[in-house]
Amino acid sequence: MLYIIGLGLSDETDITVKGLKAVQSSERIYLEAYTSILTVGKEKLEEFYGKKIIIADREMVESESDAILANADTVDVSFLVVGDPYGATTHTDLVIRARELNIPVQVVHNASIMNAAGACGLQLYNFGQTISIVFFTDTWRPDSFYDRIKENKQFGLHTLCLLDIKVKEQSIENLARGRKIYEPPRYMTINQAAEQLLEIEENRQEGLCTPDTLAIGCARIGTATQQIVAGSLQELVDVDFGGPLHSLVLVGSKMHHMEADFIREYAVDKSKFDHLVSKTSA
Repeated sequence: MLYIIGLGLSDETDITVKGLKAVQSSERIYLEAYTSILTVGKEKLEEFYGKKIIIADREMVESESDAILANADTVDVSFLVVGDPYGATTHTDLVIRARELNIPVQVVHNASIMNAAGACGLQLYNFGQTISIVFFTDTWRPDSFYDRIKENKQFGLHTLCLLDIKVKEQSIENLARGRKIYEPPRYMTINQAAEQLLEIEENRQEGLCTPDTLAIGCARIGTATQQIVAGSLQELVDVDFGGPLHSLVLVGSKMHHMEADFIREYAVDKSKFDHLVSKTSA
């Protein structure tokens, strides 16, 4: 059996009982280590699970999946994913490859940012399409997701923005020269995401991500140090949200009065926030 097991959002104790039993029955255990992170390292997981863990980076998962799937038709193999197993398309691809090899697959679900985003006070029913914001470079400043924001805004829906993670990435020069030298890990902050959205708005001029646009910054959701701050995009640029992981929610126009009451407590400036939410529909 290939088990694909969600670990939740915080630490080693977030695994479900079903997931823990699967891990403890497995001959090999892999930890996917590039689409998200926990607040603890693999050593803590190994201590809690009582099993050795193999780190699976992007190269292994995408190019060397045969090693992960080897003899999984005769022994149990666990593939651990921060959040929920279906939070990234890479894991769907692994399931497809296992099926092609007639390897049984069992998925053990857990909390992910896709549902834990409700901690900010906005109702999940009122979210539209989720987008990803990637790091700008000197030569690449993508804005295609702006159109997804626009579609959500047309229906008054909130937009969850997942922020870029760079783990075990190579510089263009090292990649071109074939040198296995990797850049330090980078995690996009809410501040950087807000700045990039404001830059895109300056270029697009469609009024979706202006300095006054109401948004909610969510840092380390599901952990003991989670931080939630509501305010305009311009206000969020200056808030210290601490360490990763960060995500950002753009608030839709059809905010329910219960949502407004809930997130008012997180506002940078409550009086300004009251003025903004007064424009929303109850």
